[in-house]
Amino acid sequence: MEFEEKYFKELKFSKDQIAGCLNNALRDLDIAKSDKILEVKFNYSYTALIKSGITLLMVRNKKVRSAPGHHMMIIEKMSKILSDDSIEVIGNAMRTKRNIDLYAGGIEISEKECKEYLEFVREVIEKVKNDVKSGHFLDTKRFPSNKI
Repeated sequence: MEFEEKYFKELKFSKDQIAGCLNNALRDLDIAKSDKILEVKFNYSYTALIKSGITLLMVRNKKVRSAPGHHMMIIEKMSKILSDDSIEVIGNAMRTKRNIDLYAGGIEISEKECKEYLEFVREVIEKVKNDVKSGHFLDTKRFPSNKI
């Protein structure tokens, strides 16, 4: 798999850094689950998705550069690494909604959409967690499988 220099830099991360990044994604997922405001649920679901993608890349010694389009690249690489095309399709739909909300005057998000996006992100994070665990980067006592 090619990692474009514009978006990624080679960098070795410690186990604590990797675990910290995943923990950050899990925290955002918890906020998305517990908040009642739909826009908050959606935005925290999206950030949990992006942070879990960053975690997946950290395991592969890739630091994400802040460049226009970097969220799209994170989503694309997650999809390829986890061999799941739905990550690219649904992740980019979420990214587009987030961009419209941020740059074009807002969006309306339904409760049904929020629920579906939240479940999608939960499933993706579980896959990321399994990938990270398979590389023995994660302390299973700190991150038990029932956490998500």
